[in-house]
Amino acid sequence: MFGNNSISISVSDEDPDELGRMRVRVRRKRKKPGHPVKNELARTVVLLLLKYWMFLILLPAVGLLVFEASRIGRKPSPLTTPELGTVTKPSLEKKPGGNLNRLDPTTRVVGGVRERCLKLLPPEELEHLGIPMGEESTSPVDKVLYLSENDTASLEGNAALSQQHTEGTRFNLFTGNQTLDQRAKSFKMSETPMVHCGFYSDSGGFKISKEDKDYMQSCKAVVSTCAFGGGDDLYQPIGMSEASVREVCYVAFWDEITLSAQELGGHRIGEDGFIGRWRIVVVRELPFTDQRLNGKIPKMLSHRLFPHAKYSIWVDSKAQFRRDPLGVLEALLWRSNSVLAISEHGARSSVYDEAKAVVKKNKAAPEEVEVQLTQYRNDGFPKDKRFNGKKALSEASVIVREHTPLTNLFMCLWFNEVVRFTSRDQLSFPYVLWRLRVLENINMFPVCTRLRGVQAPMVPQGAFDNPVPLVEDFELVDFDLTLLYDVPLPLAPPKEGIGKNEIIDLTSDTELMVD
Repeated sequence: MFGNNSISISVSDEDPDELGRMRVRVRRKRKKPGHPVKNELARTVVLLLLKYWMFLILLPAVGLLVFEASRIGRKPSPLTTPELGTVTKPSLEKKPGGNLNRLDPTTRVVGGVRERCLKLLPPEELEHLGIPMGEESTSPVDKVLYLSENDTASLEGNAALSQQHTEGTRFNLFTGNQTLDQRAKSFKMSETPMVHCGFYSDSGGFKISKEDKDYMQSCKAVVSTCAFGGGDDLYQPIGMSEASVREVCYVAFWDEITLSAQELGGHRIGEDGFIGRWRIVVVRELPFTDQRLNGKIPKMLSHRLFPHAKYSIWVDSKAQFRRDPLGVLEALLWRSNSVLAISEHGARSSVYDEAKAVVKKNKAAPEEVEVQLTQYRNDGFPKDKRFNGKKALSEASVIVREHTPLTNLFMCLWFNEVVRFTSRDQLSFPYVLWRLRVLENINMFPVCTRLRGVQAPMVPQGAFDNPVPLVEDFELVDFDLTLLYDVPLPLAPPKEGIGKNEIIDLTSDTELMVD
């Protein structure tokens, strides 16, 4: 019917599926390529983070610890300064030693500016220094008279002194029995005061040989120290000029216990009475059972031990003296027209605060301290922390002074207070200064002058063989010349077969502080 030109359209059951497949293929082509890969990667990363998050936190912490450990073990890098050349960064670690013949400069910051703690004259000028003698004195005291058992004026105070140690007091035949009335009179100013000042009786002890006395009487200026009851090793001084070698004596007082201990360690006195630069004076029959009190005798009564000396420098035995003595006298006394130089206290300013610290640290019996403070309060001693613009409290490990009648009187009165009350001389120094009133030209030098020098660190054994150097041995021209330095020298290398002796210092009541 339709003929050959008809068009046949086949109908099949599979057509819808085929169309569906076409649609699916079309939809698949619309999807963006790569999305399944990214999603899978993100999923994997999240799973890894959830699984190993603790390790990821610990890993940087371990790395930081390793880095810090490497820094601690690393040596400090050198610093270069135009004045001193190459120096080493300071370390908090205690070092067993160093260059024991080196004069290191110390500085402090004042008003934001770093300056040296103390400047001495250049070496060439130090060589021309001498001891000034015969200068006219303007002191209100003309001459101090010292009470002895031969003085009739002291009979009332000597009546109870029938034995070496007076019962219930530390006064004895060496000190004389100072009554409260005599104490009050000793503070009254006169041209010729008569006071107790040790060496009261020939039977009082502190015996010195005639040879040593003759040597001591020849000294015009002296650096002195002592070690009683064992004490510290004797550290050889360095840094002195040729002028000081000629004019200044170095005297160390030992007792027989210290002598035996030092000989056991191989440190023997030469036939000339010296060990290195020090003249060793062996004292017999010490007057006190308390070694700290025995140590106050050479510390405070140098004018009695060296009757012809014009100047003295006291240094505690735990330190090494590393400065030129004449230069120290010029810097601390002559330049400022002072007659006494002593360090300010590094921690406190008030006697009453110091008394609390003394009791808290068991440095003295509370009862003794209370008796002393009660007496001072009754005498009207104020709580002021400064007198005449100066710090009231001192640290007396270094005392530089001229032997004038006024300073001699001051030291006698100070010694008597220490004997009467406690051996803590910091408590009595401001009181005597306040009672005497007329002693004004005192140089209270800064703590860094003393503290950066007066220390007792570890010392390598066998370091004594080096010769004593002089100022010209050092290349520093404008070096910082403080009184002392912190690396002491031992007496001599120990002999083989002799073990290290544990020696306790009973002669010093000072404390080491770091600022």
